[in-house]
Amino acid sequence: MSGSGPHADSSEAPTAAAPLERGQAAVLLCSIFLVALCGIAYELIIGTVSSYLVGDSVYQFSVTIGLFMFAMGVGSYLTKRVEHDLLGVFVRIEIVLAAVGGVSGVLLFMVFPFYALYQPTMYTLIIVVGALVGAEIPLLTRMLASRESLQDSIANVLSLDYVGALVGSVSFPLLLLPSLGLFRASFAIGLLNAAVALVNVLLFKNLERRGRLLAGSVGVTVFLVLLTVFSTAITRYAEGQLFYDRIVYRVHTPYQRVVLTQNELDGEIRLFLDGHIQFAAHDEYRYHEALVHPAMSAPGPRARVLVLGGGDGLAARELLKYPDVERIDLVDIDAAVTALSRENAILAGINEHSMDDPRVVVHNTDAFGYVRETDQRWDRVIIDLPDPHNEVLTKLYSKEFYVMLRSRLEPHAVIVAQSSSPFHTPQVFWGIGRTMEAAGFHPYAYQIMVPAFGQWGFQIAGVSGEPPHTFDFSGLDLHFLSNEVMQAAQVFAVDEQAPPDTRVNSIFEPTLYHDYQARRRNMPTATTAY
Repeated sequence: MSGSGPHADSSEAPTAAAPLERGQAAVLLCSIFLVALCGIAYELIIGTVSSYLVGDSVYQFSVTIGLFMFAMGVGSYLTKRVEHDLLGVFVRIEIVLAAVGGVSGVLLFMVFPFYALYQPTMYTLIIVVGALVGAEIPLLTRMLASRESLQDSIANVLSLDYVGALVGSVSFPLLLLPSLGLFRASFAIGLLNAAVALVNVLLFKNLERRGRLLAGSVGVTVFLVLLTVFSTAITRYAEGQLFYDRIVYRVHTPYQRVVLTQNELDGEIRLFLDGHIQFAAHDEYRYHEALVHPAMSAPGPRARVLVLGGGDGLAARELLKYPDVERIDLVDIDAAVTALSRENAILAGINEHSMDDPRVVVHNTDAFGYVRETDQRWDRVIIDLPDPHNEVLTKLYSKEFYVMLRSRLEPHAVIVAQSSSPFHTPQVFWGIGRTMEAAGFHPYAYQIMVPAFGQWGFQIAGVSGEPPHTFDFSGLDLHFLSNEVMQAAQVFAVDEQAPPDTRVNSIFEPTLYHDYQARRRNMPTATTAY
């Protein structure tokens, strides 16, 4: 009678009291390693997507990690209610994790255009995935305790858990993201969870409701394989929700997401880095003329020019209008951007093949490290970096960086930096000028209207004194800038004046980063990549 009846499978199913065979224990130990890898990867995927879409990576990862850890604790606590069929519960968790975690990145992209739904969706995903991940380890520990002592079981489980988390956290940025991209990496991690479920179902013959669990494991595997097969189309559709125009080029480099769009009606080209617009072809000349020519018109030699950022080659295009410029050192950390600007026919046409000019020397390295290590000296510096929307960029707007840069300049040198919007981010705009002044420069501000950006500002500064406030642009082929335009550009409305609490930005106190993110959080619509 003991081998028959409705409860026969239940008595033989693996539980904390049912001893495991050696091969079964080995599979469960391997499962620990894999589920730990998957758990940390889901955490990184959600944090990465939110940083890309919303910005403020410190905030996004802090919330993701904190809420994920809390949810893991809840999931771990709830496993005390599981009294039998431990492996069956574990397999169900893996099936759900594969489905939910595997599509988490795509789901966040799909929801983002409906901004009010984004954060509730993000928090729900973190809690669901975190709770499921938190339930895995207690269940596996209890199952393994049937073969070895509780002391050995806990030691083995936790050691493999930590190693798996290490492998996951390292392989995601170094291997998965660069080689597979965000969506395929998410699907691949989901397939690992599905594989764990499938292998355990196939190995443990006496599992309760084994047929249903096998069907669920196979079903979620097929689902994720299909998503992987159609991942290119899914990526195109999901990213297309973020942009009004058709995406003609996209790449996820080790540093940023690069997207090139083209309007289907008028053919206008726009370049986005991490969702932030870098230029629109129809009005970029306004920005780049205002960035380059005021500094270049200052008296003194201008043979050697340093460009920080500017990987699109547009600042270099303006600099090459001066025949006395002998060398342009262009420092942009992302080789993919400078290669795109040189090799893409559309971009090369816009920058007039400036990246092929022998006077332009490209350095694909970190600007901070380059300035620190070089023994070069320059007559002009054009700082065409993105806004200080993350910690790495904020360092390049710091007092320490400006002091270091000043030591590499000739006494007559002039620098200019794009400085965000004096209207939308006044503390950032005026903070850059104040930081330059604290570093020993003599700055003043000006602003122009760029239709793609709105009101946009610059800080121009001299090493030995303020640069001239009047300009002679004669002989230059310009479409926007004139002395009269520059005179008007130096006038700021009452609501664009420097706030009284404008602060100096430092590596040790990154005020620009905090001011920028605080302003963005108060302007949620500004975070979209339209």
